[in-house]
Amino acid sequence: MTEKNMSDTLILGIESSCDETAAAVVRNGREVLSNVISSQIDLHTIYGGVVPEIASRKHIEKINQVIRLALKNAGVTLDDISAIAVTYGPGLVGALLVGVAEAKAIAYAKNIPLIGVHHIEGHVSANYIEHPDLEPPFMCEIISGGHTHLVIVKDYGEFEILGRTRDDAAGEAFDKVARAIGLGYPGGPKIDKVAKEGNPHAIEFPRSHVTDTGKTSLTFARGNQEMTDYDFSFSGLKSAVLNYLNKCTMMHQEWNQADVAASFQQAVVDSLVDTAMRGARDYHVTKFAIAGGVASNSALRAAMEKACAKNGMKFYRPSPVYCTDNAAMIAVAGYYEFQKGARSGWDLNAVPNLKLGER
Repeated sequence: MTEKNMSDTLILGIESSCDETAAAVVRNGREVLSNVISSQIDLHTIYGGVVPEIASRKHIEKINQVIRLALKNAGVTLDDISAIAVTYGPGLVGALLVGVAEAKAIAYAKNIPLIGVHHIEGHVSANYIEHPDLEPPFMCEIISGGHTHLVIVKDYGEFEILGRTRDDAAGEAFDKVARAIGLGYPGGPKIDKVAKEGNPHAIEFPRSHVTDTGKTSLTFARGNQEMTDYDFSFSGLKSAVLNYLNKCTMMHQEWNQADVAASFQQAVVDSLVDTAMRGARDYHVTKFAIAGGVASNSALRAAMEKACAKNGMKFYRPSPVYCTDNAAMIAVAGYYEFQKGARSGWDLNAVPNLKLGER
């Protein structure tokens, strides 16, 4: 067993919102004692994306094993756990139900407090793990397969949403474009890898900007400082890539996979960085963070770090293992909810379309 003070708070985190079955033990909201992730990528790759029914069944098969291993790696037992934090939304409803049911069963059997955690709040909280100096308020851009948000983190668990995607999330666009150019699933890491071999300026795909009137303008210009809205749109960019591929096919022209990947990735990065920096300047931000699966993209991390330095802001980002779905981030978010006195009842249920800020 790890050396533990009576004042220590140990949170067991459980995450099963999509295709990773994960459990972790975190001490006092910042120190990860264990972080176990059972990935299903190989199972879903042949289908080109996550199959909800398969994901749910695999969660049932793996969740007890993952929790036992997380406790073992942390050197603790359930008797040492102060509270159980579990993702209850958003996500795939069947997958979420597995984690929620498991957490409720353990909490009831061991009389341990139960805390439902918003998945996106977990992604933001991943930044606290490796950055002990980071405390609210700060601005965060959350970029994942299903979500793209620009938010002000006003306090732990308190957010002001400045912008969100109007259509495809950035990660969703990565997956769809990767499939179209023959890379398959998962699209994000595969495009990131192949793009390193391509020319990001070979094809000038449009950058999308959503105006405050709700209209999306696709332009080749960057910046567009006069706009005041911070929403995102990636559907037009995805369509532009598909149109380019179709045009090449119809005209019997060859296209370069690495160049398409690099040019598409550059367009996404430009949109994410430009919108983020515009918001940061407008709100006089001094601390800026990124979170979510796409935050592990090497081109985005480099561009965002450069932009933050240029604008005099301190830049925070989780290590890639904490960008993708994991239970450590859920335990961290759960710790701060626990400290505020938040507790969930036995009626806690999966909420697949849970919005950020909802309880």
